[in-house]
Amino acid sequence: MTINEFTNEELRAELKFLNLLSEKFPSIQKASTEIINLEAILRLPKGTEHFLTDIHGEYETFTHVIRNASGVVRRKIEDIFSNTLRTKEKDALATLIYYPEEKVDLVMSLEKDLDEWYMITLQRLAMVARAAASKYTRSKVRKAMPDDFAYIIDELINERTEKNKQEYYNEIIKSIINIQRAKPFIIAFCNFIQRLMIDRLHIIGDIYDRGPSSEKVMDLISKHHSVDIQWGNHDVIWMGAAAGMKVYIATVLRISARYENLDTIEDAYGINLLPLATFAMKYYGQDSSDIFAPKGVERKQDGKSIHLVKQMHKAISIIQFKLEADIIKRNPQFKMDDRLLLDKIDYEKKNITIDGKVYLLKDKFFPTIDPQDPYKLTSDEDELMEMLKTSFQKSVLLQEHVKVLYSKGSMFLTYNGNLLYHGCVPMTDDGKFTELEIEGNRYQGKELLERLDLMARRAYFEPITDSNTVNKDYMWYLWCGPESPLFGKKKMSTFERYFIADKETHTEEKNPYYKFRDQEEVCKTILSDFGLDPDISHIINGHVPVKAIKGESPIKANGRLLVIDGGMSVPYQHVTGLSGYTLIYNSYGLVLVEHNQFKSIKEAITHDSDIISSRKIVEINSQRKRVEDTDVGKLILNQIRDLKMLLAAYRKGFVKVGI
Repeated sequence: MTINEFTNEELRAELKFLNLLSEKFPSIQKASTEIINLEAILRLPKGTEHFLTDIHGEYETFTHVIRNASGVVRRKIEDIFSNTLRTKEKDALATLIYYPEEKVDLVMSLEKDLDEWYMITLQRLAMVARAAASKYTRSKVRKAMPDDFAYIIDELINERTEKNKQEYYNEIIKSIINIQRAKPFIIAFCNFIQRLMIDRLHIIGDIYDRGPSSEKVMDLISKHHSVDIQWGNHDVIWMGAAAGMKVYIATVLRISARYENLDTIEDAYGINLLPLATFAMKYYGQDSSDIFAPKGVERKQDGKSIHLVKQMHKAISIIQFKLEADIIKRNPQFKMDDRLLLDKIDYEKKNITIDGKVYLLKDKFFPTIDPQDPYKLTSDEDELMEMLKTSFQKSVLLQEHVKVLYSKGSMFLTYNGNLLYHGCVPMTDDGKFTELEIEGNRYQGKELLERLDLMARRAYFEPITDSNTVNKDYMWYLWCGPESPLFGKKKMSTFERYFIADKETHTEEKNPYYKFRDQEEVCKTILSDFGLDPDISHIINGHVPVKAIKGESPIKANGRLLVIDGGMSVPYQHVTGLSGYTLIYNSYGLVLVEHNQFKSIKEAITHDSDIISSRKIVEINSQRKRVEDTDVGKLILNQIRDLKMLLAAYRKGFVKVGI
């Protein structure tokens, strides 16, 4: 719309808003300048988005993928220095950008002529930064610069080729070296390059559990300049535990013991586990608890003995089963009575009857279960859970991280034509959306995810009331409910996996969604329900590892759906044959990057090793995507319209022109 097309009636209707806008742009000149600036921004290439999922505490792999921008940094170096540097030099430059502080320290201990290395390295970094910054406005680039070195970096990356300027730029670099600021400058410069490589980071769930350093992953995500999170089922249990939900506290502790990650809880989050250890030794001290041995761990070199971990693991598992029963019994609409198993045990014969079939139990020692009232917590169990609840609620770092999950996260996100969610949109056997009844109302598809999102927020932020008990119960349902969008299975057979040898009882039937998601028309129906164009949009999904080692493709439904769980979590790598996927969405199209196994950060720094990644073009845009084609572009177009309306109001005298 042009300025002259605004009618007097439109201007009068928006007069209050236009007067407020005039405070920021008090003259025709300032409003006009902003319009020119915004219209120019619309023609820039769209920023590069990176999508990652199912990190599961694998900090070393995750941080390397972020630092190398899933191989984009190395490709940028190759483009710039393809025939002018040896491979060894390009590898060293890439490692420096990934780990500047550690790499500079290593170079300082080995390099004979450090000043020369500084001079050459700073010039090379300036070239990489210049290329990385080329698709952004100078204003946006300046905002990404570290405050201490912003002016110098701005000068270097905007270096011009005129001969009379060369001495000026060389003198800047010499001065940095002479005043002994080269090391901090290089570190700042490399971090600046890293930031430019990823314009937006999308984490599609399951940050927590299994791997050793979930808290470090959360620290990195918390500090990222532009990130969103779609909750996974393993994330909501930590959110619920931080909210003081005892059933989730028990679940978090059980999984942490199962994967021998109790250090995350005790050392990182400062939660006192001595009460649990004391309780476990009191009741299970003489029990082998062998079926509760941590997965993939034969012995522990330091800290708690594996024997004690097994006892703690068993103790908290029994408590979890008891606490879950309370929720199931007061929520018959969950239809989860098949998960009530402690009352199906014959404590004399040491067996259990499920669906009319009798199974022997692998573990027969239950000192805290009363056969007459098997779901009742003992007084010691009740006291233990009260102490643990207090510890979880008072953990400052845990509460900070969970607030990030809430402020940056959601059940799903639509962004730039893509639909992001971790698990599934629950479906029936005939391919329709499942209707779930919540407090007398029925929800399906997008409305169901929105309702569960709201209840998860209320479960954490609202005070404890009868109403909030409902919210907390549905938040637990997200973890293991048969129609949960985050779980996506008919049941969670935790008890059977521990206590019954027959693997048929371990089966967890997937939601029909996972059968229908391969069909393009089904994916289009889902995209339409979430308000996206089904012919050009995509679903980006995690949760279920892609069995690439067996030939499964992550690209499904004729490209409408992309499953990007490639096994960043080590326990899943034997299933996928990979070390994770990154989906990259840049101005040219969609690229799927497969990552091979990452050795370690130490190996990367000392030997300039990198994750070997392969790229697969998923989709090429017929025309290069510009900012105007994005969600941000839509906002800018609205701003331009408002400013043009303000100009019309100035010129017609509806709003006074300022000084």
